Amino acid sequence: MVKKIILATRKSPLALAQAELTAAHLTAQLGVATELRKIVTTGDRQAAWSLEQRGGKGLFTAELEQALLQGEADLAVHSAKDLPGDMPAGLAVAGYLPRADVRDVLVVRAGVAVPATIATGSPRRRLQITRLFPAAQFSEIRGNVDTRLKKIGELHAADATVLAAAGLARLGIAAWPGTEFRPLAFDELVPAVGQGAIAIQCRAADAAKFATVFDAATLRAVTLERAFQTALGGGCHTALGVHVAGDALHFFHEQTGPRALVLTPADFADPGQTARRVLGDFGFDL
Repeated sequence: MVKKIILATRKSPLALAQAELTAAHLTAQLGVATELRKIVTTGDRQAAWSLEQRGGKGLFTAELEQALLQGEADLAVHSAKDLPGDMPAGLAVAGYLPRADVRDVLVVRAGVAVPATIATGSPRRRLQITRLFPAAQFSEIRGNVDTRLKKIGELHAADATVLAAAGLARLGIAAWPGTEFRPLAFDELVPAVGQGAIAIQCRAADAAKFATVFDAATLRAVTLERAFQTALGGGCHTALGVHVAGDALHFFHEQTGPRALVLTPADFADPGQTARRVLGDFGFDL
């Protein structure tokens, strides 16, 4: 193993926090020095774009992946939920850090019991939140976590938004002036594929070097979740939620609504086959 590992990362506060966690993990596990290579992605530059209308696929990952393919970085650090189901040839997921709180959090303006306006650009969140608040009107929202919190708590751009609990925790945000945090259970809002996990990507030729470095339980769960994403071709334009919690599968799709089932150990042996079988049972024609 080399003595120094270069990590490609986005420049947002959350991305840098996740890269620092990865760097600390690598240093503890391998005794190596690390360096962050900070990259601005298309999704960062085009802050006014609607991720739903643009598809969102690869907008926050492509430039980091190019840094790997061109040898400018050894590893790339991503929010696992940003990774498209398809991966460029020559790249692989090296592993994941231990998963954090997977839930989504409804961030509501203080004093609002039932939000009338909810800001979210995610079809997955919007369709599921509609089941909780059928009369709510929706709008887009972009920006870093603190920007979104300010839009709700201070600027009153909407009554509520939805953020990932893991991102809030990694930024050390347990509360925000003018808002209330309401974590949502899996039967209220099924998380995105890979939510709460930090994915570390590498060149395929280097994957064996990192086989035992990262968290096995998270790898087991997210690999199965990503198999559903790959089978369906899900991206930011699709209302898809898949979460594996132990032996339970929580699933949401715009065609089926919420579903849940119990998994067996055999279901993890061939994630692709399991995803295709379950999706067939759910009525998908793959």
